[in-house]
Amino acid sequence: MVTAEPAAKPARVRKSRVDPLYYLFLLPSLAIFTLAVTLPAVLGFVYSFTNSVGFGDFDFIGFRNFIAVFRDEGILGAYGFTLAFSLVTVVVVNVLAFLLALGLTSRVRFRTALRTVFVIPMVISGIVIAFVFQYLFSNSLPLAGQSLGIEPLTTSILANPDLAWLAIVFVTAWQSVPSAMLIYIAGLLTVPTEVYEASSIDGATPWHNLRHITLPLVAGYAVINTVLGFKNYLNAYDIIVGLTDGGPGVATRSVAMAIFRGFEGGDYAYQMANA
Repeated sequence: MVTAEPAAKPARVRKSRVDPLYYLFLLPSLAIFTLAVTLPAVLGFVYSFTNSVGFGDFDFIGFRNFIAVFRDEGILGAYGFTLAFSLVTVVVVNVLAFLLALGLTSRVRFRTALRTVFVIPMVISGIVIAFVFQYLFSNSLPLAGQSLGIEPLTTSILANPDLAWLAIVFVTAWQSVPSAMLIYIAGLLTVPTEVYEASSIDGATPWHNLRHITLPLVAGYAVINTVLGFKNYLNAYDIIVGLTDGGPGVATRSVAMAIFRGFEGGDYAYQMANA
């Protein structure tokens, strides 16, 4: 009679031990992040429930600052402008960046040189770009409009409350298109060439390739550009300061500008609630 052998005990899985050196590398970054991001955010949240002016004594006043923010027409106007500006700019930037990426990934001459040229605006400071375009919109463009007899261009659009936002969208897009274009180029280069070869054999036109192959396969990159764009445009500050300084009046004042101007005016706790 054959007796069954006892089952072998399962081998104990030994957990890998983390080298303490990794924690040593982690601590400086964690400390800097805590001091530069986490701690200010927590303190700002606490101050939003006070009447502090940024220094000296203060008292806790509950939700009064938050209630006042929703009743402040100036703040609500800044939110309306910022949201509308962000929506328009995201659409403009993504459309232009995608078209440029299509052109710079096709079989055209000097593709590398052209990519370098189109990337230049991305490395220039936003405030520098804003001041350069502020001069162009205030001086060069009106002179060109007068010489060409184009009446709407004879005066600076930066002084027009109904048109100033167009200048901000234009300059912001001019600086933002290169980074979005690079992301789209990376996405287009991941599309297998065999897919296009198979579609050409089936008689697909370039429009069919764009609609049924390219767009679906780079949709994820469009999401990335949209999220990054909204994140940047909702915090718009430097280009608006350099172009219009929030004017004419408060027609182009963004949320970030309202917060910083509030700090200058002593509304520290109030603008912390806004932030």
